[in-house]
Parts: sequence; C-alpha cells; structure tokens
Amino acid sequence: MTLGEYIRTARDKKDMSLRELAEKVECSAPFLYDIELGRRHPSDELFGKIARHLGVTKDELTKHDTRPPTKGLLSLSQSDPQYALAFRKMIDSGMTPGDIMKAAKSVEKRAKE
Repeated sequence: MTLGEYIRTARDKKDMSLRELAEKVECSAPFLYDIELGRRHPSDELFGKIARHLGVTKDELTKHDTRPPTKGLLSLSQSDPQYALAFRKMIDSGMTPGDIMKAAKSVEKRAKE
C-alpha cells in the first residue's frame, strides 16, 4: 500500500473528508489530494500532523513512504564517499530504518541543546 493509499484508507476509517483533514493539518485540499495520488510528498512536519489527526504514529506513515533516495543524498555520497560508507555500515550492522531515524533524532536533539 502506498503512502497516499494508506492516508486515504485511514481517513475513510475515521469518516473524514479530504477537506476536513486538509483543514486540520493546515494544508490545501489539492495538496493533500496530490499526496494521496502520489504526486507530492509531505514534509516531516506535515507527516506528523497527518499522523496525529488520523490517530496513527508518524513511524506508521513513514513505513508507506516508498520514495527513492533523494538526489541530494545521492549527490552527497558521490561527493564524499565517507557518507556512503557510513550509511553502508549502518545497514550492514543490521540497523533498521527506524533505528537510523532514532539515531538521527538523537543527534538532532543534542545539536539543539
């Protein structure tokens, strides 16, 4: 199930219209419709708002986000092979995507302190 399909299914289960959810998450209905069709992708902030109003976790939503790696990540790993090596070591060590996200959040939190 794609991210858009998951959002629509969860929205339907809550008997919530597209416009209602869009209003609650503070985005336009056409933008949310494009997310459901897979034409656009929500920001991390919008992911959180959608999850909260659908009564699911942000992690549950991100499981359905099947976008390929961004061009920026590819470019970064090509310009400095250490990034690619670090990412490969995380994967080879058995880290799950959830583990990597937790590590990134931990680093982000320490940087803000």
